[in-house]
Amino acid sequence: MFRFAHPEYLLLFLPVLLLVGVFIHAQYSRKKNTKFWGIPKTLEKLMPNVSYVRPRFKFYLQLLAAALLVIVLAQPQFGTKEENVKKKGIEVMIALDVSNSMLAQDVQPSRLMKAKQILSQLIDRMSDDKVGIVVFAGDAYVQLPITTDYSAAKMFLSSINPQMVPYQGTAIGTAIDLAIKSFGTNKTGAGRAIIVLTDGENHEDNAVEAARLASNNGINVHVIGVGTPGGAPIPIGGTVSFKKDRAGNVVVSKLNEEMAADIAKAGNGIYVRADNSDIALKNISKHLDNLAKAELEQKVYAQYNEQFQSFAYVALILMIIEFFIFSRKNKWFSKIRIFDVETKN
Repeated sequence: MFRFAHPEYLLLFLPVLLLVGVFIHAQYSRKKNTKFWGIPKTLEKLMPNVSYVRPRFKFYLQLLAAALLVIVLAQPQFGTKEENVKKKGIEVMIALDVSNSMLAQDVQPSRLMKAKQILSQLIDRMSDDKVGIVVFAGDAYVQLPITTDYSAAKMFLSSINPQMVPYQGTAIGTAIDLAIKSFGTNKTGAGRAIIVLTDGENHEDNAVEAARLASNNGINVHVIGVGTPGGAPIPIGGTVSFKKDRAGNVVVSKLNEEMAADIAKAGNGIYVRADNSDIALKNISKHLDNLAKAELEQKVYAQYNEQFQSFAYVALILMIIEFFIFSRKNKWFSKIRIFDVETKN
């Protein structure tokens, strides 16, 4: 497996590319100035030691050396083998409501964005645990199978939006059932939990029964309510309008705390409401910390070999060659015509 230990240094390629633009502009200005002072071929005879090829060749060497040095700073590595590593942790499946009602803005910046912020912070607190993501609206889908790759979890989390689920609705029960199955049949002995983030507007199935089934299987179901009891209208994407009912009245989506609390109670978990503080995150984290930890096996690439040395050697050789190439023709090397183009009379 190939990787860069410090990929942030790859941004240095931008100033390297900027140098190309500066050099092209300098060459253009030089040619323009030469024409201003006279006929180029005549001026070449008056300046026999001036070379037009050597500066370009030196620049190409410098540019290539600079690019190689950027790669050296990024520190390319190859993983030599894959190892199974066992660490003690828990298993958590996240069920995130992505129905259109989650676009309501009674919680800033929106219910969905607030839920994603909480989950991102929750993932940041994990170290040796496994986490997976299920998204749901009128149906439920596994967005990320349970894993210890937190970078992948946050990447998938950032891309979640209501368009991911084609059927609108709020099938909390289906999401919990899918989360239960996502743990797999192999029981590790680690504590398991499902965290549901929703506004509680369940219209599709019996979410309480699904939570009770999870509890019977030793899985706690915690619910984070996102929204306010007072509610807010549902924005229509790409417009300044809000969703309306058949009578033309603006639909106000309200947080159904009673439903959310019933689901958490049936799942032997807790219910908390998300607000502008971090109380919800702290309460959920506290309960997760109380779960039994067990050895969880994960595959990782070990013994990464450094590969930057070869790039550094090539860059050094190029810089040495560039150093010994003069910008002007030298009388000691006048007989060597590597950079001169022969012309026929």
